[in-house]
Amino acid sequence: MSSKDTHTREPFPADGPAVVTCGLPYANGDLHIGHLRTYVGGDVYARALESLGQETAFVCGSDMHGTPVAVNAEKEGTSPEEFALAWHEQYEETFPRFDVDFDNYGHTHDATNTELTQEFVRTLEENGHVYEKEIKVAYDPEAEQSLPDRYVEGTCPYCGELARGDECDEGCGRHLEPGEIEDPRSSVTGNPAEYRDQTHKFFRVSEFEEYLSGFLDRLEGTANARNQPRGWLEDGLRDWCITRDMDWGIDYPDVDGEDPTDLVLYVWVDAPIEYVSSTKQYSERVGADEYDWQRAWQEDGEIVHVIGRDIIQHHTVFWPAMLHGVDYSEPRAVMASGFMTLDGDGFSTSRNRAVWAREYLDEGFHPDLLRYYLATNGGFQQDVDFSWEKFRDRVNNELVGTVGNFLYRSLLFAHRNFEGTPEAEVSDEVEARIEEAIADFEAGVNDYSVRAIGDATVELARFGNEYIQREEPWNLVGDDDEAAARVIRDCVQIAKAVAVLFEPVAPGTSEELWSQIGEDGSVHDVTTDAALAAPPRDFGAPEELYEKIEDERVEELNEKLESRVAEAAAEEDAGETETVTDEGEADAESVMSDIEPVADDRISFEEFQDLDLRIGEILAAEPIEDSDKLVKLTVDIGVEERQIVAGIKQLHDVDDLPGTKVVIVANLEKAELFGHESNGMLLAAGDDADLLTTHGDSSIGTKIR
Repeated sequence: MSSKDTHTREPFPADGPAVVTCGLPYANGDLHIGHLRTYVGGDVYARALESLGQETAFVCGSDMHGTPVAVNAEKEGTSPEEFALAWHEQYEETFPRFDVDFDNYGHTHDATNTELTQEFVRTLEENGHVYEKEIKVAYDPEAEQSLPDRYVEGTCPYCGELARGDECDEGCGRHLEPGEIEDPRSSVTGNPAEYRDQTHKFFRVSEFEEYLSGFLDRLEGTANARNQPRGWLEDGLRDWCITRDMDWGIDYPDVDGEDPTDLVLYVWVDAPIEYVSSTKQYSERVGADEYDWQRAWQEDGEIVHVIGRDIIQHHTVFWPAMLHGVDYSEPRAVMASGFMTLDGDGFSTSRNRAVWAREYLDEGFHPDLLRYYLATNGGFQQDVDFSWEKFRDRVNNELVGTVGNFLYRSLLFAHRNFEGTPEAEVSDEVEARIEEAIADFEAGVNDYSVRAIGDATVELARFGNEYIQREEPWNLVGDDDEAAARVIRDCVQIAKAVAVLFEPVAPGTSEELWSQIGEDGSVHDVTTDAALAAPPRDFGAPEELYEKIEDERVEELNEKLESRVAEAAAEEDAGETETVTDEGEADAESVMSDIEPVADDRISFEEFQDLDLRIGEILAAEPIEDSDKLVKLTVDIGVEERQIVAGIKQLHDVDDLPGTKVVIVANLEKAELFGHESNGMLLAAGDDADLLTTHGDSSIGTKIR
């Protein structure tokens, strides 16, 4: 095993160069704010690394290949390349408008990625990791064409739900190999399909099981990305078909003078290699002295992937196996976001039920408002709901009421009474509080918590409000000018610290704040040390950074959304067809909208009262040997300690469970699981086993009514 796969991970900032990537947007449709969650998260994380002094490249690119592009280009009467390039150019224009500042943004069809992808595959072949195999592939005999991936749909062999191409995206979410879909039919013509024998290339993923097990032990990031892949390994890995019978894609490379195949590479081969290609393009543009892509990817790089939850398998199984097979560096961390819903329901592009990225900007909202909402509204791996009401509340209560209120009142007082920063020393209390905020910020980076990065600043501003209210400098001016100067000196220092620490989340307004306090240069270029450096002596009158959103504005926005959805529904009823969705990042909406309906059968209030639901605290957690899912928990429920067995091993870091407050069913009949008594049931939500807890600080043993 290469040393680059096992080098000890030091906390950030690390010595080796970092690469932060986001899952490639599929060049097949418009971006809505649900898509933006990972791109904003990746940008926040990359900026935060740079704030710690970490050498960082933030890269991405458009995913141009695959069958949805080919299908939809044909429907529009254009070539796949022209179709995908049009969307690529739109993404290039949209991301900067949200201050998602990629160091390089390429695409998978450019020369760099084509050459590097073919080099990867050639090396995998030379290292014995690729072989040929005859398999069954779908074919439309009436149209006389093969049906790779999204050209074919039918029944998932594992769960029986509708499956399209290479993924059961309506059911169990499994990756599907060619020939697995049952009752196949052509998604282009609607004709029944038949299976025919064809020779394809396979990557020997199964040979990497031992390596991948160790890799997952080393992997950092969100718990879902670290734990979910273990189930796939325990089920046994199958080799992976890496070719497709179609014209659109990267040609399979010639190897050792063999006759070239007419097949192209599967989109999930060349898509992640774009991470390397984009980094290489950045390095070539700025020079290796400033950033060396080969050191990052082939030596001691710190690679962090920020992705949607639906593509965890590709980034924690297929991709690290490919990297290991060509002797490249493995990822240090994978941060997988939860999905987004819109006012409680899934986004639906076909029904125009979305808040589109460009629509948000056209409504005149500052990008920092949405960046803050996406970055701090729940943990990164949790599902998040967006509504204009919730957006208004977060903006008005936190950005306007907490951050903006402190900054404006403090700087305005400083300008009017001292014409800037007073001649005084920062108090020990305020210096210690800023140092605490810096420590919280750094901890957020190393815990891969985008939310904690943002919360560190908001909590500092909240302290600033409490501090200025407590010290009442307006009552000191004229009576004790020295004391007033000391208080306002503290407040200006807090304001500067807010500018520095809030830059990753709110880069636009942080830069404006930086200018308001009279600083030279750009806040984007400083590190966290600047939070404690003295501000300039003189500055002018401040302007308010954030504007309150009125209730009437929210009503107007909701009416626009409802009108759009109704119009789209009418068009759909009239026979409009839905665009074929992608095979990766943008396809999350099909999963987001898969919400289980409410049961028709009702229970009485008396029946509900029979349930004894209690607040408990996990004291200890131990995985049960030989079980893929079960964990043995010791839970304090106030009146006693209980042993409970729960199926959460793959979805939670067992070592992190002690200290967690949970909700349990205390009067459930005892059961025996894997030879261990379970005296109660832990309550959790959804497939990710999101543990139920309390908003406030309810005492252990409290009964839920």
